[in-house]
Amino acid sequence: MSDALKTWQRSKKPSIFSRLVRGVRKPEPLRERISYTIYKLKVQNQRLNQAYQRMQNHYNNLFRKVTNAVMAKDSTRAHIYANESAEVRKMCETIMRSQFAIEQVSLRLETVGEFGDIAVEMAPIAKVISSIRGPLTGVVPEVSYTLGEIGGTLNDLVMEAGGATSVPWNVSYSGAEAEKILTEANAIAEQKMKDKFPTLPDAGLPSFEKSS
Repeated sequence: MSDALKTWQRSKKPSIFSRLVRGVRKPEPLRERISYTIYKLKVQNQRLNQAYQRMQNHYNNLFRKVTNAVMAKDSTRAHIYANESAEVRKMCETIMRSQFAIEQVSLRLETVGEFGDIAVEMAPIAKVISSIRGPLTGVVPEVSYTLGEIGGTLNDLVMEAGGATSVPWNVSYSGAEAEKILTEANAIAEQKMKDKFPTLPDAGLPSFEKSS
């Protein structure tokens, strides 16, 4: 190997000085990290919306198949399509609940970033993200994985903010606030599902499940 090539390869490695600088570099300010977390949450909501649109289209196709099978008095096919429709509907509802929860979390993060007490307000938000990622694992796994990373970031922010301000983490408060956000998201999602998903026909099909 030529001396010139060896020199070029060595030059690509970071110098001792640059490594030392990176080692002592201060972490990003809390509010900047909150802003980046909000951005990541919005990206995940866009992915959820894309998945929701695909599943809603699938549900509409299944709905037509159920209707056609009922009209043809083909109860076997009608049951198969109806049961599959019920599963798709459940997945759509899971996505919709998660979307509304993420919207609520993003709004709260924006408020916290501007005006709020980070140590007090961040803990419930972290709990919400932890609660919604589990049900998404089997529906939109890539979003669930990213939400796990976001949840870890939020927990780190809670600990850092609490340590910086000496504000204790009120577990009962954070749990109640998280439950409030999730309850609101569930209520909105339930109403939206009724508006967006037609009721499956049940003529001649007394036993299949029509909703979640």
